[in-house]
Amino acid sequence: MEQLISTMLAEGVPLETILLLLLLPIVATFIAFSRQVIGLRGFGMYTPLIISFAFVETGLRYGLGIFIAVLLTGTLMRFIVRKARLLYFPRIAIVLTIVALVMFLMLLEGAMSSRTGFISVSIFPLLIIIILVENFVAAQIEHGARAAIILSIETLIVATISYYLLTWEELRQFVFQYPWVILATIFINIGLGRWTGLRLAEYLRFREIFRHVDDAREE
Repeated sequence: MEQLISTMLAEGVPLETILLLLLLPIVATFIAFSRQVIGLRGFGMYTPLIISFAFVETGLRYGLGIFIAVLLTGTLMRFIVRKARLLYFPRIAIVLTIVALVMFLMLLEGAMSSRTGFISVSIFPLLIIIILVENFVAAQIEHGARAAIILSIETLIVATISYYLLTWEELRQFVFQYPWVILATIFINIGLGRWTGLRLAEYLRFREIFRHVDDAREE
């Protein structure tokens, strides 16, 4: 496998692309672990995964700023557009239009204040984060604003930790030197798929019940 990677590099495949592809199974496994063992739900597997990759492109500081701006704008626009009683897809299109305008204004401010790190960000990570608006609005409609905010915070936590995994230099070097190690994530996920215990969040949520049960046993 090392020889295959050397051939890819010799033929012009970017090193960063290879590293991110090799790290993707590790990040996906961490997200599965955070869901099955810790109990962080977030917006599924795909959303925190692609957001963490977007953070790699934007940098964590600008990525978090864009993330928060997008969610605040999406929430505000949902309450405004809801009064118009429009169908779902036209409503989402309007929300995305306003979010895009907000991103445009943020880039304009970045250009005027010479924030070169922000204005050099390509369109694709911005689109990835903006697309989160649909998940957020759908969660608000289905579960309510409070649940949607909790899911967004959990998504942000998982995506931020995943970003640190993707940019952890020691891990990147290890995976580059021993790329076959990513096959171990298959066996880890088999174990996670057979997990039947309570999640850590459930232990925290029901700690009072467990305490009463322990007290009853002692009596």
